[in-house]
Amino acid sequence: MSEIMINQETYYETMYILRPDIAEEEVSNHIENYNNLLEKIGGKILDSQMRGKRRLAYPIAKNREGIYVQLSHQGDGQHIAKFEKAMRLSEDVIRYMTIKQEGPLPTPKPSKKSSQNTEKQEAEEATNESSANKTSDEKAVLNTKKQEAEEATNESSANKISDEKAVLNTEKQEAEEATNESSPN
Repeated sequence: MSEIMINQETYYETMYILRPDIAEEEVSNHIENYNNLLEKIGGKILDSQMRGKRRLAYPIAKNREGIYVQLSHQGDGQHIAKFEKAMRLSEDVIRYMTIKQEGPLPTPKPSKKSSQNTEKQEAEEATNESSANKTSDEKAVLNTKKQEAEEATNESSANKISDEKAVLNTEKQEAEEATNESSPN
């Protein structure tokens, strides 16, 4: 039983709902401001996620939708009153709730934007590394292959043109023969 308690840690989860008519940029500002406030008053942020706009089960302050934000944090418990007071005074927060959790700490989930930026950066780094690592011989081989491909394309285009000319010449000859046969001499 004591082993289970060792792995258990206390943390808090706060879910708050912002008004649905707030612009996405302002939502990001609100999230950042509340995260900064929490750290300023002694809390440690474990995870912060915007859950998006969802339909409410019942109207709250004449709103049928809200933008949900989930925040997992640690602290001594005294910071929650100050944090909730800031939300209570904000007109943009229509509902909030903080619950105490015990268990393994949540792992931060990467946001969509940061994961897309990370993928782009990794691709660019791989491209830069591969081009930096290539020797001049490898580059020469690549250039030769590229030139051969262009020449093959040009040759196939020339072959197509000569084939088309041959077909036209054949059709022209057949037409002349047909004209010669039909005209009396």
